Amino acid sequence: MTFNWGHKLTLGFLAFAGMIVYMVIQSMQTHYDLVSKEYYKDELQYQQVIDGAYRANQLSTRTSITRTNDQLIIQLPGEMQQQAVTGSILFYCADDSKKDKIIALQVNEQAIQVINSRSFIPGRYTARVKWQANGTSYYTEVPVTIQ
Repeated sequence: MTFNWGHKLTLGFLAFAGMIVYMVIQSMQTHYDLVSKEYYKDELQYQQVIDGAYRANQLSTRTSITRTNDQLIIQLPGEMQQQAVTGSILFYCADDSKKDKIIALQVNEQAIQVINSRSFIPGRYTARVKWQANGTSYYTEVPVTIQ
């Protein structure tokens, strides 16, 4: 059997239609996570984040997170030592919201907190640290890779 121009045109159209159907099915099965479920509410309070980040940048050192074996060591700036510090750490994973984890900030006298990293699913996180000391709020973000 020989293919004339009508057969070739029909096969080309069917291949194109099949590709479009495949792309539609794949896009409907893709899971998308939003940065926040309450995006607009968070947006209204974003000035507090800007102010807290400004205050945190004015401190002598930055907040650091180091990974050793199965531990994450959070070190707040030196000015937070011997202070009553309260707050939280959101480990935000942009890939998958199921990996996100919120941990209460409970630092010792040296402004250090140790967290067991085995409770995390391996991946790249952004640690969003919010804390208050002496009635002043602070905010910083630190990238963290957990393996």
